[in-house]
Amino acid sequence: MTITMEKKPTRIAGRSRLAVVGATVVAGLAGWALLAYAAGIDLQAKQGPATIEVGGVSVFFASAVMSFAGWGLLALLEHKTINARKVWTVVAVIACIMSAVSPLTSGIGAGSKLGLASLHLLVGATVILGLRRTALSADDRCIP
Repeated sequence: MTITMEKKPTRIAGRSRLAVVGATVVAGLAGWALLAYAAGIDLQAKQGPATIEVGGVSVFFASAVMSFAGWGLLALLEHKTINARKVWTVVAVIACIMSAVSPLTSGIGAGSKLGLASLHLLVGATVILGLRRTALSADDRCIP
């Protein structure tokens, strides 16, 4: 006698995704603190004719907004397509790479350019790896 049990995927996406947002903000602030205080890099960039100093508040809000935007896009794709995780991952990686290129052109000084680009990559990688983990694969979503 053989008994087979169907394994249905379980997750609590809301709590897991909120934890990813928190982890992303913490990672961004930790990276900023290391660059600004431990390494002594002035994180400055040109924005139009003005020069802006990238501080902890900017990093906090930017990483939170990007995390929530990634979450929103993933949730939308989960309602519209079976391959949401795959599509979202491709879009998120492209967005992360494009985001990391902008400080290389707008940063002031080599240290600032590399520091800001590394912050973009750190926040992007945290969002991508974290939110990707909360999404069900196409195989898991197709279980009747």
